[in-house]
Amino acid sequence: MTCGATILDATGLALTAEEKAFFRDADPFGFILFARNIESADQVRALCAELRESVGRDCLITIDQEGGRVQRLRSPLARDWMAPLDHVKQAGDGAERAMYLRYRLIAQELLDLGVDSNCAPVGDLATPDTHPFLRNRCYGDRPKQVVRLARAAAQAHLDGGVLPVLKHMPGHGRSVLDSHKDLPHVTAPLDTLQEHDFAVFSGLSDLPLGMTAHLVFEALDDQPATVSHKVVQMIRRDIGFGGLIMTDDISMKALAGTPSEKAAAARRAGCDLVLFCNASLAERRAVAEAAGRLDQAGQERANAAMAQRQAPIALDTEAAEAELTALMGGKVYV
Repeated sequence: MTCGATILDATGLALTAEEKAFFRDADPFGFILFARNIESADQVRALCAELRESVGRDCLITIDQEGGRVQRLRSPLARDWMAPLDHVKQAGDGAERAMYLRYRLIAQELLDLGVDSNCAPVGDLATPDTHPFLRNRCYGDRPKQVVRLARAAAQAHLDGGVLPVLKHMPGHGRSVLDSHKDLPHVTAPLDTLQEHDFAVFSGLSDLPLGMTAHLVFEALDDQPATVSHKVVQMIRRDIGFGGLIMTDDISMKALAGTPSEKAAAARRAGCDLVLFCNASLAERRAVAEAAGRLDQAGQERANAAMAQRQAPIALDTEAAEAELTALMGGKVYV
């Protein structure tokens, strides 16, 4: 039996009776948390338990905890991290180890609350024109550098018992628009994209989960990557990504149509999972119906991804913080 091909969210700090019944029937692959779902450590743990109980299995629960501006958990529940690009610049030659320690500590914070996935690392290349909504979330402007740092971040998550979600495939760095509000178009030629933007994701193609980008690559298709069969097949065939592919949030304004139309289009394109957030119960129900259930190949990818969710390797938190502080020259948090 396959599960639903969605990742959904909850309205508040605890599930309503209606949400419990809906999640039981829709059986989403997993859930995502937002700031509105977070009040205290015990409350988050209780909500995670409720979500898993609603689907009757130890499902994935993810969050956006990159650090910096995109950070759903904040003090006192989590450390307040500087932006990733600032972190990399501050660490200098020690950036790879510093990124590992940063995300190993983040993974520990998440798992302690019952969250076993994180929408990180970011594989997008920073450019001088990258939109401000994304630029300081990037790790650098050179493919090999970004692969090295994103690999360290991903391994830190895995070592901490947390599944990383690589984003935004096949590369969002050339966007000069915020895809939360508009549909960006990338006009770079294919050979440039292959040599730079796509090369990062090729170097990380073994990771368990990846998230698509809502932007048009004119060299490939006139449709946004999330709903483009050509682009999703390129991610599978040319980039070689074998993991579970989930959409970025389809409620973002870059995609046209109703939520259910967007969900159906993403599934036709080849995305395994539809991420849908910040909507009414009726809209969530329509999206779950339109997305349907994972096919057999998708379920096998889901099982393979979940199999990488292992017990965390023991961490000496005090020693990790001390090492990170030394690598960062004393400036670690904001």
